[in-house]
Amino acid sequence: MKVYVVRHGQTDFNAQKIMQGRSDIPLNDTGRAQAKAAREKLGDIKFDVVYSSPLIRAVETASIIGAVPKEQIITDERIIEACFGKYEGMVYGKMGLPMILFWAVPEIFPAPATAETTDEMIERIRSFFKELETKGYENVLITCHGGIIRVIRGYLEGARRGYIWRPRPKNCEFWVYESVKDAGGISWKNVERI
Repeated sequence: MKVYVVRHGQTDFNAQKIMQGRSDIPLNDTGRAQAKAAREKLGDIKFDVVYSSPLIRAVETASIIGAVPKEQIITDERIIEACFGKYEGMVYGKMGLPMILFWAVPEIFPAPATAETTDEMIERIRSFFKELETKGYENVLITCHGGIIRVIRGYLEGARRGYIWRPRPKNCEFWVYESVKDAGGISWKNVERI
């Protein structure tokens, strides 16, 4: 199985450096252009299945990159963006020190009250991939968000902490992984970054 993990295209909140989280903000024109350019980079690849976060920015990106109607996309709450609680809708620099520190260096600073913890994100991503690994797909598109991609990368790359926080995923940037069956079950190897 080959898995293409991609962050959604740009939204107005991204452009204004506003903490988006689970705020359901659509793509802007730049975001739609990014998704179309990302699709072109993939050439004629066809996906057996397209998964997306249920948020509209991810669904719209999935439809463009996956070249499928929105009705054919499987939305899954487990790959939704992290919940930032009371910090959603705030400009990055005005969130206050606890959230700024957590989002910059979660390996040192814990999630402040009302924000989802890294352990909570790790648990839902583990559940998603354990289920996906039982399927017989060849090419899978997963369209989601910058925060949760850090945990997806942690799972697929076997990171000790359960996440890989840096580098920050860019809009419509892909990480591509291939499953490898061995005596211990399924492991993953990072094939490329697009």
